Amino acid sequence: MAFKLEVRPNLRQYEGVILINSDANEEDQKALFKRNKSIIEEQFGGSVMNLDTWGKRKLSNAIEKAKSAFFFHTTFEANPQAIAELERTMRINDKVLRFMHTRLEEGTDLNTHLENFKKALAESAAREREREAKFQARKAAQGMRGPRRDDREGGGDRGDRGDRGGGGGFRRGGPSVADDMGEDEG
Repeated sequence: MAFKLEVRPNLRQYEGVILINSDANEEDQKALFKRNKSIIEEQFGGSVMNLDTWGKRKLSNAIEKAKSAFFFHTTFEANPQAIAELERTMRINDKVLRFMHTRLEEGTDLNTHLENFKKALAESAAREREREAKFQARKAAQGMRGPRRDDREGGGDRGDRGDRGGGGGFRRGGPSVADDMGEDEG
């Protein structure tokens, strides 16, 4: 007697961010996402809703000696087992520097989520541009005030200031080395 396993769709909504080494060419990138799409759609019956390319960006900290990477953002519906398989294949691929898949809340409309995400991303970019403009304005204003102390003749060197007393810092109320040696405080 043979049993037939009934496959019930248990699709959940996910988003993923993937960082690919900047040395990877376009064919490597396409091959990775074709493989991911086939895992999601053909093997596990899910569907890829969106794939955005954020482009090549500088990393704040080097990952495996890479200082920049291509960033990708994707949204899709898949079984939880598909995530395990996606992550397994991405760990094997040496072009993938980092990846993260996040399960979205039940009932989340992917199109609405994507619109809100893009809106928040645009607001963040606008705040960053505004901050950079303020920094540049402040930098330009400092340039108009004249040279800083370090820029004056002598290179800002104040020379030897001599002994200023006090034993080299704050006292916390405990006995000092001078007290232990029987010397006067001074």
